[in-house]
Amino acid sequence: MNEMNTKQRLWTKEFITLMVSNLFLFLTLQMMLTTLPAYAKEAFMASPLQVSLITSLFAFSAIASRFVSSKALEKGKLRLLLYVGLMISLAATLGYYWASGIAFLLLMRVLFGIGFGMTSTSFPTMASDVIPIKRLGEGMGYFGLSTTLAMSIGPMIGLTLLQDGGFTPLVVITVIINILIFPLAYVLTSRSAKRKTERPAAVQPRVEDQPKRSFNKKLILPSVLNFLMSITYGGLLSFMALFGTEAHLRNPQYFFLFNAIAIILVRPFSGRIYDRYGHKAMVIPAAVLMVTGLLLLTFASSTGTMLLSALCYGLGFGAMQPSIQTWMIQEVHPLQRGMANGMFFNSLDFGVAIGSIALGSIAKSTSYTIMYRYSAIALVLLILIYIIMQVTGKSRSKATLKLEETEPTAAG
Repeated sequence: MNEMNTKQRLWTKEFITLMVSNLFLFLTLQMMLTTLPAYAKEAFMASPLQVSLITSLFAFSAIASRFVSSKALEKGKLRLLLYVGLMISLAATLGYYWASGIAFLLLMRVLFGIGFGMTSTSFPTMASDVIPIKRLGEGMGYFGLSTTLAMSIGPMIGLTLLQDGGFTPLVVITVIINILIFPLAYVLTSRSAKRKTERPAAVQPRVEDQPKRSFNKKLILPSVLNFLMSITYGGLLSFMALFGTEAHLRNPQYFFLFNAIAIILVRPFSGRIYDRYGHKAMVIPAAVLMVTGLLLLTFASSTGTMLLSALCYGLGFGAMQPSIQTWMIQEVHPLQRGMANGMFFNSLDFGVAIGSIALGSIAKSTSYTIMYRYSAIALVLLILIYIIMQVTGKSRSKATLKLEETEPTAAG
């Protein structure tokens, strides 16, 4: 009985350390992701295309990096991948300070994308290995809270530092947070190595149990849904500050604070609902909440309306993101969790990159208000695709069942 309780424990020291490490990692990303476009425009008179490249080049380099990272994780090179990624990310963050032009700044974004892509694949893969399998939805929900919390409070912290202290304090604080990850990573990799040494030989995966290193088609649908969801988030990250100026809203960074509050409120419930009912109970309600939040934002003429839109969007985003990640992890063999996490973050970054470029083009020819209305179309597509795939999936299942029922009769 005690052994079963131990196996079902979620809040272990390793899991908590992973959450803190992942929170710090994504803070280093989000504190810069929202502020660098504004800084580049002011310091280097960057064009709209150059501003969008700050986000998109990072995303594309992270995507390319994760293709290599997932293969390295399958070969057991997690420790090397983690430390190299952290060092590259730190070097790129320091490079922001010495950037004397837009070209060097963009080069640092590519470098940071490579390092971040390596590291961001490692932590969730480690988390999915330590979470009890029967509590995977709940556990990944809480772990994902560190990601979405950073995605929500990071832009607010970054914008506040940039407005009140300037770019140098922003870089210094980001570098300090990056450095803090190193001792945490050392603790994690040391425990991981000890656990592997103590693992009985009978528990080691057999050769015949290991999956073929091929693409898993079951990951396509959740990846597409994650991509569509991330388009809208790319628009918020890249243009929220500029939208605030256009709509005459004070402190637009508070949108991300209330977005974070909503995520914290919904996360404990969404993970448990997922474990009980699966993604079918999460995707459509979450998408509807996000659409509501975006539409409310486009009508925001006061801070109150903006904060209400943030709460709606945050409730939907906080339920949707970990549900999709858990869904993808459950679709693959344990040895392919690195690949599943890589595809999850690749589809997220690809959505953010495309959202930044496409929505930026729409804003240039219309306005940021109209742009956010157009961005809601991505979520409508998400709902339609999900419904169609669920209906066709049920139809195929019924057809297969009927075929199995009629085959013995035909044989008789």
